[in-house]
Amino acid sequence: MTDAQFHECKQTLQSKAIDAGVSESTARSVMADVNYLERVIELDRRQPEFTTTFADYFNRRVNEARINKGREMLKTHRELLDRVTRETGVPAPYLVSFWGLETNYGSYFGKMPVPSSLATLACDPRRSTFFTEQFVAALQIIDEGAIPADQMEGSWAGAMGHVQFMPTVFLKHAVDADGDGRRDLWNSLPDAMMSAGRFLQSMGWDGDYRWGREVLLPENFDFGMADGRRLPLDEWRSRGITDAFGNALAQEPIEAALVVPSGHKGPAFLVYSNFRVIMGWNRSEFYAVSVGHLADRIAGAGGLQNPPPEDQPTLSRDQVIQLQETLNERGYDSGKPDGIMGSNTRKAIREFQKSEGLVADGMPSEPLLQKLGVSLDS
Repeated sequence: MTDAQFHECKQTLQSKAIDAGVSESTARSVMADVNYLERVIELDRRQPEFTTTFADYFNRRVNEARINKGREMLKTHRELLDRVTRETGVPAPYLVSFWGLETNYGSYFGKMPVPSSLATLACDPRRSTFFTEQFVAALQIIDEGAIPADQMEGSWAGAMGHVQFMPTVFLKHAVDADGDGRRDLWNSLPDAMMSAGRFLQSMGWDGDYRWGREVLLPENFDFGMADGRRLPLDEWRSRGITDAFGNALAQEPIEAALVVPSGHKGPAFLVYSNFRVIMGWNRSEFYAVSVGHLADRIAGAGGLQNPPPEDQPTLSRDQVIQLQETLNERGYDSGKPDGIMGSNTRKAIREFQKSEGLVADGMPSEPLLQKLGVSLDS
């Protein structure tokens, strides 16, 4: 983007902010310091060279250091966290877990100037509409006095503060919990924790139930059941599923879905409605399982009975595209090849696995890749 193009885009953004109610003085002063950040575009364009296995993702995030620090934070901030729980229904270990995964308990918020990052992304055509909305929201936050523009730092994509709220989420859900007249998610832990609780509450957090639990599956289980369907707990029990220690599932009038993030050799989880709430924060199943299990560990629970296997193949995007193309050629519809292991690709894998007498868990195992002629050489 040329300097002239960015200047013209800045003028448009300034006008939109003023039209949205931002004072002219704030809009002009912020815009005077907004710069085009090529680094932000690089990060936005960068697609991971290789897909991440569940074991790699999970073990990096739910480790002993983070668990121990979380338990320490739970004790240190017990009074505040109990207040948030009383007012929102979200138990303290979950609040600490989100905090730990988002910023490692406030140790790193991101160092990018949020107005410049968001203006750069708003002026880029790829996701202009979304980031224009975020940019305007950021100026509204500055205009209300929550934080000075030169102190508004965050991730390259504009996530901010202890719990990494995007500006529109901040405007809708951030609260002033310490009574100083500002909604400050950078410097006020009470504001940040209460805001996190309010956000989760708004998405339907059910304080009567946990996020889910690790379970054991019987021999010859039909992994086609792990397709997102929600069934009564009684139904899962009747199919031979027990808790992680082999005990019968509780007699509760609740629905659950089965999640097997690393296939039939890894852990299995029955997840409840709060799992979907967690995914309202971040749409990744890996993230939601990590939040839930980290919360359990912070509360004092032990590790997984069946840890994820660490020997699963790590595929590049090109290899995933080759896999998708091959499945399509053989009549197993994986959708348009895009290099992303989404639900359509996993469904196609399951169908192929069934036809070949393999465990139909939807995972791209080495035997499956070999049968399809997909090379594991990077």
